[in-house]
Amino acid sequence: MEQGRSHGCKDCGGSYILLRDDEDPRLARFNRRLPCFGCGIGWSSLLLGFLCPLIWYCAAILYLCKYYDNDPRERSGLAASAMAVSSAPSLFAFLPF
Repeated sequence: MEQGRSHGCKDCGGSYILLRDDEDPRLARFNRRLPCFGCGIGWSSLLLGFLCPLIWYCAAILYLCKYYDNDPRERSGLAASAMAVSSAPSLFAFLPF
């Protein structure tokens, strides 16, 4: 199947891809953007965790409670925050405060 062509669409001339499938409605589930400016909760909490490390713990709890089952795109960011929690003592050992 050629990508970029919709074979069943007569009105568009075959130049568009359908965003949802009538046979499998799960394909249209992730058409909306991720929260936090499109980065997702996991990656946003990873970045904000450098300012306030307690945010990493919140994201690690979300990861352990399998929050990513709601949206699998969140899994990598939440996992990165959970790894940051485990390495947090070594990250802050060299800071002069």
